[in-house]
Amino acid sequence: MVSQTVDLLKSELPLEQTSVVLGEDGATGLVLVDIINGFCTVGAGSLAPREPDEQISSMVEESSRLARSFCDKKWPVLAFLDSHQPDKPEDPYPPHCIAGTDESNLVPALRWIEKEPNVTIRRKDCYDGYLGSFESDGSNVFVDWVKKNQIKTILVVGTCTDICVLDFVCSTLSARNLGFLKPLKDVIVYSRGCATFNVPLHVARNTKGAMAHPQEFMHHVGLYMAKERGAKIVDQVSLGGKEEL
Repeated sequence: MVSQTVDLLKSELPLEQTSVVLGEDGATGLVLVDIINGFCTVGAGSLAPREPDEQISSMVEESSRLARSFCDKKWPVLAFLDSHQPDKPEDPYPPHCIAGTDESNLVPALRWIEKEPNVTIRRKDCYDGYLGSFESDGSNVFVDWVKKNQIKTILVVGTCTDICVLDFVCSTLSARNLGFLKPLKDVIVYSRGCATFNVPLHVARNTKGAMAHPQEFMHHVGLYMAKERGAKIVDQVSLGGKEEL
């Protein structure tokens, strides 16, 4: 039944994806969204997978490979980390990725980026990385990162496709359209580098306060909504004409 529903969704909301070659038209930046233990490591938190999850593990693998290629080229990388205060409500989700715990740290496959000079790490206490980049003085870490590196294209990967990734993409596109992010032109979402969590309907029905969240369904919806907002959705990425990642 679930697969039939997903097939129906994709037939009614078809999502055409393309390939992209990065680095040909000016500076390119990589944005890693919440690739942390609390979302990706089995048993690491209330929204972490309960068992190995192919979509999530593939996302981590693709994102790690991209991060390595960007760092090898010394291209700018920005990593958002969900780091929520424990006393803040997270409706409709239970407390997760609590600041100061290992839930809010990068997954083991990406911990190495913390020592890379071309990587900026931003801990945020909200879903939306753009809003979560504001400082108390009104400056914005993400905006400054784009302008400092004269970034024209950003490639976005991470989790969750339909929540934190989508929120960031939507805010970034609106800010770009208003002229707040010059010289940024293109926001690209790499579908195979994104993932979301899975809460089947039967589990939600038997869990107080839970909402159903079918993984494949919501992953597709997140990508579709991002494209509807103006992002480019790709399923193949290459850097400077080199082999596909």
